[in-house]
Amino acid sequence: MAKRDYYEVLGVSKGASQEEIKKAYRKLAIKYHPDKNPDDHTAEENFKEAAEAYEVLSDQQKRQRYDQFGHQGMNGGFGGGGGMNMEDIFSQFGDIFGGGGGFESFFGGAGRQGGGRRTRKGSNLRIKLKLNLEEVANGVEKKIKVKRYVACGTCGGNGAKNGTDMQTCNSCQGSGQVRKVVNTMLGQMVSTATCPTCNGEGRIVTKNCEACHGSGRELQEEVITINVPAGVMDGMQLSMSGKGNVPERGGVPGDLLIQIEEEPHPSLKRDGNNVIFDQYISFVDAALGADIEVPTIGGRVKITIKPGTQSGEIFRLRGKGVKDINGYGKGDQLIHINVWTPKSLSSEERAMLERLRVSDNFAPHPGKNEKGFFEKVKDYFQ
Repeated sequence: MAKRDYYEVLGVSKGASQEEIKKAYRKLAIKYHPDKNPDDHTAEENFKEAAEAYEVLSDQQKRQRYDQFGHQGMNGGFGGGGGMNMEDIFSQFGDIFGGGGGFESFFGGAGRQGGGRRTRKGSNLRIKLKLNLEEVANGVEKKIKVKRYVACGTCGGNGAKNGTDMQTCNSCQGSGQVRKVVNTMLGQMVSTATCPTCNGEGRIVTKNCEACHGSGRELQEEVITINVPAGVMDGMQLSMSGKGNVPERGGVPGDLLIQIEEEPHPSLKRDGNNVIFDQYISFVDAALGADIEVPTIGGRVKITIKPGTQSGEIFRLRGKGVKDINGYGKGDQLIHINVWTPKSLSSEERAMLERLRVSDNFAPHPGKNEKGFFEKVKDYFQ
């Protein structure tokens, strides 16, 4: 089933401000919150869908990429909220409701089931990935080595010796949050905040793990496979959810952010989804015609130069460009013909050309239908 447009999901226009997007998401999150719709699978999916839309549209870079390339630009697990679970949603967007992220003041209950412990998210990792034109044009799978923090293998990530030397926080009784009742003109208002004693963890380490010294994590080198979609552009940023650092003493890992760097091709130049190539030919080949080979992304191909070809003519090789990132086919290769004029001549060559100079056939006679270079370029892009 195709994904719905993120703006449609939140019920806002494409020109909506960040505040309008935030308000729209807040309204939907309250409407479809699992505590308000127990055992309602449809409500839970709507809740996740709204969170995914908000994750993209609330981030300026992700929103710009989505506006330009749509869902294909997010590439499934790249950059969007694809595969988000409930813990991801609560940890990332819970604070949009105020306090420590609890829903208690809205639903009048004890808040989200499971104790409401604060779930932290680790920091993101950023890398640059260099790609050549062939890889950009067709997509590529890359394996890279990344050093990142993962959960400590000795304590399991909680920072306690043997993973067991912990006790329940007395301040919040293990909930990770403390409640505060404030008397107002409208009556009593209940709010929640992160427990200052345990920092929202609900438990306190009594003896640190000797392997990680209580941090709950260790630095590890990992080989990560990146599936780069065809049609990415220089400067574009992809992201892989959950491939960043884990936070100290448990939580969800951050993301791996991948910035694309497109290496210049020795002879081809990219222009959007099209590829440009300047081909120089001799005056003799232009007059008599010739078969020549030109480079393309897929290898060299043969083209025919017709007799009488003029400098500035453009040949088109359909489908020899870059795949569109949204899946709308491929661009073309445009070959700009340049007739090369020799800069030095032998006496014999000069004598031959002098004889041709007086020939009426060699004098320029452009017809009314002969188009200039810019008109030709314009025709190809219409």
